[in-house]
Amino acid sequence: MAASITYLRSLEAIRERCQQLFALALDDRLTHFRCDLTKLDRTAEYVLAVIKENYPDLQVPFHSRWRHFAAGSDQRLELLATKLTGLDPLEQARTKFDLVITSVLLDAGAGAEWKYQEPGTDLVWSRSEGLGIASFYTFLQGGFSSNPVQPLQADAQGLKDFSLAILEENFQVTPANPLVGALGRVELLQKLGTTLERYPQIFSLDGQNFRLGYMVDYLRSSLDNQQLPAAQVFQAVLEGLGDIWANRIILEGVNLGDVWQHSQLAGETPAAKLVPFHKLSQWLTYSLLEPLQELGIEITHLEEMTGLPEYRNGGLCLDLGLLQPKYPEIFTKTYTPESEVIVEWRALTVILLDHIAATLRQQLNLNDTDLPLVKVLEGGTWAAGRKIAAELRPGGIPPLKIQSDGTVF
Repeated sequence: MAASITYLRSLEAIRERCQQLFALALDDRLTHFRCDLTKLDRTAEYVLAVIKENYPDLQVPFHSRWRHFAAGSDQRLELLATKLTGLDPLEQARTKFDLVITSVLLDAGAGAEWKYQEPGTDLVWSRSEGLGIASFYTFLQGGFSSNPVQPLQADAQGLKDFSLAILEENFQVTPANPLVGALGRVELLQKLGTTLERYPQIFSLDGQNFRLGYMVDYLRSSLDNQQLPAAQVFQAVLEGLGDIWANRIILEGVNLGDVWQHSQLAGETPAAKLVPFHKLSQWLTYSLLEPLQELGIEITHLEEMTGLPEYRNGGLCLDLGLLQPKYPEIFTKTYTPESEVIVEWRALTVILLDHIAATLRQQLNLNDTDLPLVKVLEGGTWAAGRKIAAELRPGGIPPLKIQSDGTVF
């Protein structure tokens, strides 16, 4: 079982298990969806048009939380830089880890109704940009710190003290402005505060003070010639944050996180029927790479990371016909993340994102170094998924109805 747990927490397992379901889809043996790869070129062309619209020079940045902090302008990042003036590069990287980890964990779908008015402006934001900007200002105001003298940090006690009242005040949540999964987000950060103290090797320098930003020091300790594999950052995220997820499958006392069952996978053991996604953990990993690069660290083997199986990427595949439901009721029912409908949708999305990326590279005559998947996502499939959703449905809602607790999508 220990070997199975290690496997299910690996990047390799995500692609392999998703590929097993994809093979069933190609044989039209899945219960809920079939794949139509004749739509692949059309989908890639749609994505390419969005990339060229957003990045005419094809200089696409990484798909990460930092893009949301810069939505509309770079003024927020300039404000952060001003506040970090005088700190050495290592402390600046720690602070950026504090900011981006808390922000990503607050990122799951906000719902169609929630809005956020940016302080000091007339700008109103929603969805991922709104959550990113709201968490940015919450961080600047010391919302995750227990030390008033050092507000720009996320320490164990500050996270344990994070409350629904703090979230509602900083995210402008009211009965008229509801945020999906608000309580789930709060409980996630509170668990995170407790978890930091369980992993002093990652989150502490002295065994007394625990802070998210000390993960930078942990990662730097294993550098090889200033190089760091992306999978090593991912493993640190899984190890350090794995205990925070609620209502997940637990094997041998290990919380597996974003891992779900599908009955059609081959094998008789419980672990053989599990499909790992680790969406938020990979999204977080992508978002941690830029502060590390700013320290002069070269991130290697980025191609091992997978696409993110969430409702924008998955919605793109459905809306453009790459994925096709086998019965019309699939669009009218509401599903929880453990539903095999959602597991199939997400697994097929992971593999289809690889196919879309490969098709784009072929069309542009680029390789996976020039156009890695993390740039395809940003350029890219996530933006294209949002665009096609807005074209097809009022409010740009996803094609499938998902009941989220605020910790998956």
